Amino acid sequence: MASSKEEVFNFEIVTVNDSGKIINQIQGDTRQKIEDLGNGTKLEMVYIPGGSFLMGSPENEAERDSDESPQHSVTLQPFYMSKYPITQNQYQTIMGENPSHFKGGNRPVETVNWYNATEFCQKLSEKTDKIYTLPSESQWEYACRAGTITPFYFGETITSDLVNYHGNYPYGDAPQGKYRGGTTDVGIFPPNAFGLYDMHGNVWEWCLDVWHDNYNGAPTDGSSWEIKGDTNTRLLRGGCWCSFSWYCRSAWRDSEYADQCYYVRGFRIVWSPVVVSAFRS
Repeated sequence: MASSKEEVFNFEIVTVNDSGKIINQIQGDTRQKIEDLGNGTKLEMVYIPGGSFLMGSPENEAERDSDESPQHSVTLQPFYMSKYPITQNQYQTIMGENPSHFKGGNRPVETVNWYNATEFCQKLSEKTDKIYTLPSESQWEYACRAGTITPFYFGETITSDLVNYHGNYPYGDAPQGKYRGGTTDVGIFPPNAFGLYDMHGNVWEWCLDVWHDNYNGAPTDGSSWEIKGDTNTRLLRGGCWCSFSWYCRSAWRDSEYADQCYYVRGFRIVWSPVVVSAFRS
């Protein structure tokens, strides 16, 4: 069984205006649990407080898609989410292999499908005696927004100084920026107000939910939506290193066949002190 400890960590929260200029920087802090996975590998799980938020995007948000509607209120219980996308070191320690195209121990693992990600959760759960899963789609968006209602948790736009995305395709009034052409180490860009890093860009992140074309009938309690949809197609969130800026928005939804691997897709995980049923009609 892996050992764990809890501590408080501090970080800086950055806000930008509609041209991508930093207009505010404040200090934040939160709790995290640290699991010792062995072989010198740690897993940091950040505490996400419970609360309610409006999921989806307003109709006047630039570059939105109709599948982000209707906006609806979701109320969630507290949970823990991995501070970063699961790294190659973490994946190697639990799974005994590293399938990633862009090698680097502190880079996010990629070239993993939904089944690989859920198997990682199962093996980690067995090792730690806790129940780890992929996040539900609503957990993911709630955690990404961290109390914001803007297109990004930084504000009205992003820049390549803040996010690893295709900087030649900016959002709104932001200038063009860098296109790095691959993943970057996790944690090198500023986090959101919950202390989560890389929620925009770097790698797409698998969620538990199956794909639905809109939010009509979606659960409102933070649980995943796993029936009355295409069970072979799963949700992805957050954008990636080659995504145009608008695909990195907090509300953007993407999907892929669950068995498909590609070097733009990774995942992060959650652990809930109170387990919420994952099945809703």
